[in-house]
Amino acid sequence: MLRASVLAACVAAATAFSPSALPLGTATRKATSGPTMQLYKDGKLQGAGVNCIPIFKRPDSLKGDMVGDMGFDPFRVSSYANMQFCQEAEIKHGRIAMLAFA
Repeated sequence: MLRASVLAACVAAATAFSPSALPLGTATRKATSGPTMQLYKDGKLQGAGVNCIPIFKRPDSLKGDMVGDMGFDPFRVSSYANMQFCQEAEIKHGRIAMLAFA
């Protein structure tokens, strides 16, 4: 009985990551236009001209070219850490957390 319940739990967890089946007879549509980049004030990119905490100066190491970069770095981690490495590590840790929760 224990083996059957463990097998059922494994199958249930595996089906969470499988693609869902499309109903028969549905036609696929092509996107006519995609999302656009939001601009800030005078046509600047959103992250480049925005300062998250107005009383602090925006860190020089944050260029505003990454998604979600609003200049929030109160501990100045971006000055001594590679932000691309930190971004990949955050994605990896998020995926591991999702697997652990499932």
